Amino acid sequence: MTGERRRQLVRSFWVALAAALVLTLTGAFNTGDAPFHERLVYWLIVMAAGSVWGQLCQWLLLGWKDMEGRPWLHIAALTAMVSAPMCLFVWAATGLFFDGELRPISSLPLLVLPVVTVTAAVSALIVFLARATPVQTHASADAAKPARFIQRLPLRLRASRLIAVEAEDHYLRVHTDAGSDLILMRLSDALDELEGLEGAQTHRSWWVAKDSVRGASRGDGRATLTLEGGLTAPVSRRYAKALREAGWY
Repeated sequence: MTGERRRQLVRSFWVALAAALVLTLTGAFNTGDAPFHERLVYWLIVMAAGSVWGQLCQWLLLGWKDMEGRPWLHIAALTAMVSAPMCLFVWAATGLFFDGELRPISSLPLLVLPVVTVTAAVSALIVFLARATPVQTHASADAAKPARFIQRLPLRLRASRLIAVEAEDHYLRVHTDAGSDLILMRLSDALDELEGLEGAQTHRSWWVAKDSVRGASRGDGRATLTLEGGLTAPVSRRYAKALREAGWY
């Protein structure tokens, strides 16, 4: 599992835990008559299942380029994918947990609106939390231990200074002060190995070394970074605020 996926999983876990506590305290879905500890266990089970399934759906949606800069479309798609299976899960779990047997199938439609509502709220939290937190990498305190990603570079570029990494289909175009080249790797995997260099993901397809930034400009509502050597890198709307607050531009 890549570092980015681990971070997504951790965010999803904490959102699910918070939601379970809120739903327990409010006695949602007519569970208020059950003892507190039973409600808590029930909601922890339901939200844990929803969190795992939601993350699988989230990873499936990562390649959908139409969602870039369109969070509400992302939330709608995630809600639709998660809700149908979760309605069945909640229906089965509620009957087995509180009654010891499955409830009549006629009770299933009554769960659709509450499940969709909770799923949409949790999906919105996950999407907006992810939008606000670009993956950042940090310089290593030990100069003798360079970032693992450097070993991926062709020999002629390994002694050069890394400027940026740009995703091109299944390849990465590596930009250095000694030229550029392509390597077969996904950006999501490269972000793990770039730890040890000071930089950040500025866009779904770009990682940029912070010391390579020479300026920034805005146009059509988006920021663009000018890098060493005249190279330009886009800043997506989802990362703009966090990068600006971090002093990138």
